Amino acid sequence: MYIGIDLGGTNIAAGLVNENCEIIAKKSIPTQAERPVNEIIADMAKLARELADEAGCEVEWVGIGAPGTIDAKNGVIVYANNIGFLDTPVAEIFRTYYDVPVYLGNDANCAALGEAYAGAAKGCDNAIMITLGTGLGGGIIIDRKIYAGFNGAGGELGHVVIVKDGEQCSCGRKGCWEAYCSATALIRMTKEAMEADTEKKSLLWELTGGIENVSGKSAYQAAKQGDAIAKAVTDSYEGYLASGIATMINIFQPEVLCIGGGVSHEGDNMLNPVKALVAKEVYTRSGKQTEVKIATLGNNAGIVGAAMLGK
Repeated sequence: MYIGIDLGGTNIAAGLVNENCEIIAKKSIPTQAERPVNEIIADMAKLARELADEAGCEVEWVGIGAPGTIDAKNGVIVYANNIGFLDTPVAEIFRTYYDVPVYLGNDANCAALGEAYAGAAKGCDNAIMITLGTGLGGGIIIDRKIYAGFNGAGGELGHVVIVKDGEQCSCGRKGCWEAYCSATALIRMTKEAMEADTEKKSLLWELTGGIENVSGKSAYQAAKQGDAIAKAVTDSYEGYLASGIATMINIFQPEVLCIGGGVSHEGDNMLNPVKALVAKEVYTRSGKQTEVKIATLGNNAGIVGAAMLGK
């Protein structure tokens, strides 16, 4: 048995995972990220110990998926701004509370690994996962291993520029994929379309009750009901998404590229137009082609992937 921990800015989620990548039991608690890092690590260890004790089993190792730049070799979170970790020796501190082997990885990379072991990319040696949430996260799997570069900071797919001198990204650059295809970006684009609709003809006004209530679902909800303004937003969004996906495929040629995160819940309604656009943009036009799919593990991907870090 293994334990996978998904350390987030809001919650710490932990799962007991078996050899078949099945989650046998789960626990979660609020992160309370403003606390000292030692307290957060102590809580992770407490969750892991409780899962093992309640199941009455020995745990071979604990894997932790965390945001930010990771030094996996030394078990250190180099920098994670949203939880206040800076050069934090997580594995070393964790073992003072629960003395088992500890492996550390970036959370998006762990989600990708989870999908490769047990989800949409199961059985694939080479896969990519992108997550469309507050930001655009990514993970690259090569020969069934996480690719993170020489310094642990690789795989930041959301910060590939797709529009030169385009929208400002939170990373400091302009025109990043994240600035056009995160849920945050979709919300911005929807609000801009509503602001341009000065006569308030769009169904978006009725569905949201006002610009301040726009969510990542709003444009798709209105587009499904035939709203032309909303459809223009989703068409634009899907164009940017397909452009970035085609770039990833052209570089890595993975067997599967899977899409997770909140926007992926639109399913085929979003996926099918994106796939059609990708087919026109990828360099490979014949022979074996990358399959673009919706991720299947949801919030469990990070737990499963973290548990597999010891593999």
